[in-house]
Amino acid sequence: MLSAAQLHEPILPLVRPAVVVLHPDQTIQDALAAIRASAMPSSIHYFYVVDAERLVGVVPTPKLLGASPEHKVSEVMVHNVVAIPDWATVLIASEYFATRRLLAFPVVDAGGRLLGVVDVSLFTDEVIDLARRTYDDIFQLIGVHGTAQRSPWSAFKDRFPWLLCNVAGGLIAAFIASRFEYLLAEVVVLALFIPIVLALGESVSMQAVTLTLQSLTDGPFVFRRLTAALWKEFRTATLLGLGCGGVVGAVVLVWRGEPTVAATIASAIAASMVVACLLGVAFPAVLRAVNADPRIAAGPVVLALADVATLLFYFGFGARFLA
Repeated sequence: MLSAAQLHEPILPLVRPAVVVLHPDQTIQDALAAIRASAMPSSIHYFYVVDAERLVGVVPTPKLLGASPEHKVSEVMVHNVVAIPDWATVLIASEYFATRRLLAFPVVDAGGRLLGVVDVSLFTDEVIDLARRTYDDIFQLIGVHGTAQRSPWSAFKDRFPWLLCNVAGGLIAAFIASRFEYLLAEVVVLALFIPIVLALGESVSMQAVTLTLQSLTDGPFVFRRLTAALWKEFRTATLLGLGCGGVVGAVVLVWRGEPTVAATIASAIAASMVVACLLGVAFPAVLRAVNADPRIAAGPVVLALADVATLLFYFGFGARFLA
């Protein structure tokens, strides 16, 4: 059985071949005869249906045994098959078992060809539990509990409060922009690059949040660790900001031929990306320091803060150097 130490190994070498594959035009009687004639282990949960080497369906064993002999396999098979891609790691494969109540999954290549089967018996409870936590962490990062939404109303209650963070951030951003209407009227080119400036700030803040959540442990909060993380992220963010700002600034210079505008936009991007990165480190760490779960909705809150900070820098630099 697989352990947590093997999470990042490829799943493909561990795939067992499908002992029996069915064809959609087979009758149930012919399919059962083929199964009886094979040296099939007793723990087969599903039979996969292949047409021209492509996986086209699956038939659970109880459904196959209960079907009328004259029916065709295509009449009883499930067409929408959930399959694990051949590039998956053990962790990715275990997430399939953690989030779906199935006992086995087919493994397919990019062309949809059936390569084999992965059985739940391959994984320890430790691996499945770790995969479930990882799956939940990913959703909590955007303000959603991935495995706890039993109804539309519970999903609404889970997701709506955190969407209000984005609404509030958007309204504040709109207010900030309204205070600089005169600047946008004078320097129209600033309006053209607002989307890319916001996108860069949001992207780099989410990268920082993700890396910070991975580094946080269940142990006590250590301030020295936070300062070290902030210093490291500051240096990384400075390089990222200079790189992205330089690229965008060069585009502005070539496109518009205005060196002052290009330098201002590049500087604003660099400064806003540094601040967005630091927010992505500091906010989850602060939540951890007050014994709150930093995984829950750190993403929406940091995104809103990053948008506000980015626009303040962008319009502040524009007002200082271009107005």
